Amino acid sequence: MIILLKLLLAHFVGDFMLQPKSWVVDKEEKKIRSVKLFLHFLLHGALVWLFLWNGNGWYPALFIALLHGAIDIIKIYGQKGEQKPGWFLIDQAFHLISIAAIWFLWFKPTITLPPLQDNSVIWIYATALVFITVVSGIVIQVVMSKWTDTLNSSRDESLNNAGKYIGILERLLIFTFVVTGHWEAIGFLMAAKSVFRFGDLKESKERKLTEYILIGTLLSFGIAMIAGIIVVKLVAV
Repeated sequence: MIILLKLLLAHFVGDFMLQPKSWVVDKEEKKIRSVKLFLHFLLHGALVWLFLWNGNGWYPALFIALLHGAIDIIKIYGQKGEQKPGWFLIDQAFHLISIAAIWFLWFKPTITLPPLQDNSVIWIYATALVFITVVSGIVIQVVMSKWTDTLNSSRDESLNNAGKYIGILERLLIFTFVVTGHWEAIGFLMAAKSVFRFGDLKESKERKLTEYILIGTLLSFGIAMIAGIIVVKLVAV
């Protein structure tokens, strides 16, 4: 299981933390001629090899790099305009499936979870923290992108990246509350957020904005809680 977490963490870091937006734009514009495309999936292979850190680690690293590149090429040629959010989710689903397949076929793991080793908890928390901060923020942004442009055209400007960092802090707090067993604090956090947002909703009188905030909040809270529950279950093994 720890090997799978290492593979997932390598994917999260390579696909979200270490992939600048300029690389994404370059890949979409130049497609197969983009140097950034090849750097991207070579980076994935390097991260897998680094995280596994064993003599035979370059074999699965090579396969993951090649599969990642193939999946990305299919996505950049297949996605069109408004279809991008759907292609993003399909792309991530196939990346995760390929990682799980290589983990299962190459490492032949047992079905039952083995006792945790001394450094296992570090990998569990590292993967969870990267997921709830960087990865889930991008996922939520992409999922809600079709509504964002409509709302931005009629709303006042806000602080640069304020929503991004509010979401990160929000999910970190919820994750902390779950793993420490303080579920009641999540209710207080949701109530506090509702109070701060009440002025916006009252002044705007926009049903779309209300629905947008509600969907975003529930997605953010839900992702953080599910991640926290999974971590608690894994650490308890």
